[in-house]
Amino acid sequence: MQRDTGVTKLIIQIPCYNEEATLATTLSQLPRDVPGVDKVEWLVIDDGSTDRTAEVARSHGVDHIVTHTKNLGLAGAFVTGLEACLARQADIIVNLDGDNQYCADCIGDLIRPILEGRAEIVVGARPIEEIEHFSKVKKALLKAGSWAVRVASGTDIPDAPSGFRAFSREAAMRMRVYSSYTYTLETIIQAGLRGMSIVWVPIRTNSPLRPSRLIRSIPSYVLRSVMTIVRIFVVYRPFRFFSSIGLFLLLLGMLVGLRFLWFYLTTGGSGHVQSLILASILIGMGFQTLMVAFVADLLSVNRRLAEDSHYRALKESLARNGTATPPRRPKSRKQASWRSKPEHRRTRKTG
Repeated sequence: MQRDTGVTKLIIQIPCYNEEATLATTLSQLPRDVPGVDKVEWLVIDDGSTDRTAEVARSHGVDHIVTHTKNLGLAGAFVTGLEACLARQADIIVNLDGDNQYCADCIGDLIRPILEGRAEIVVGARPIEEIEHFSKVKKALLKAGSWAVRVASGTDIPDAPSGFRAFSREAAMRMRVYSSYTYTLETIIQAGLRGMSIVWVPIRTNSPLRPSRLIRSIPSYVLRSVMTIVRIFVVYRPFRFFSSIGLFLLLLGMLVGLRFLWFYLTTGGSGHVQSLILASILIGMGFQTLMVAFVADLLSVNRRLAEDSHYRALKESLARNGTATPPRRPKSRKQASWRSKPEHRRTRKTG
């Protein structure tokens, strides 16, 4: 985890979109000294804000500001932050929100498993039942979503939607976020299916400064979360996903076919031709889905090879030049600007 310089650097990144009213409070709580690390820097990702978010960050001594000329969403800002932190030789990256939801005093607890070599990713688990401003419906949804992520990823993270988390340098280099909605569920499933070491620690939260922007509509949040879980499972376990569907269709078709065969042998099959037609359709669909499973598995192998090549290239670039060349982004992210600005670096202790 520690580089050849012998100095362990922690960068705290904060994705922001129109956080002028809350960012100052968040920054005032951030530490400049954390046990176990030699250097602490702050990085703000201004995700196309239309207010004074960047000015507030600059006036409060943020070390680096990375600006998107267009709003890319939480996932896009998160990925930009990881890339920017790696380019600045971060050994550990802590991500938190700009609304001061998470207690910054817990950063030391959050990074301790990484410092001790027990984990590559650490998720801060909120005391959901004790948070008064969470409605019963929201608490139930958070629990249900976390349970689904645990099943899909094989991990034991009790608060999957938590955005307060820490990444080792190696883990950050291996992260690939495909969702444009949120990174929280996807990164846990990705880490679990890849066999990365991921643990959780209990954290505290602060009183809300504004309503959540991620859960604007309960049905929309549920639908998007389910689609994210299914999509990532398809990406990382395509053969299991499609073969399960294919075998189910085959079995169902065989049962319907046996039904027709029974009536054919006992009554001549009169009036049950529809069962034969349905059985043929289901068995055909089952075989086609199994073929899709094999093709998807081959594509998944190619994707893993491409990700491994990307990881090795990034690692070599960091080792050779001390900075990372930003990888090509999807077309939807062309508006991202990589001209970050080192801002007034504070030397006095604030936390």
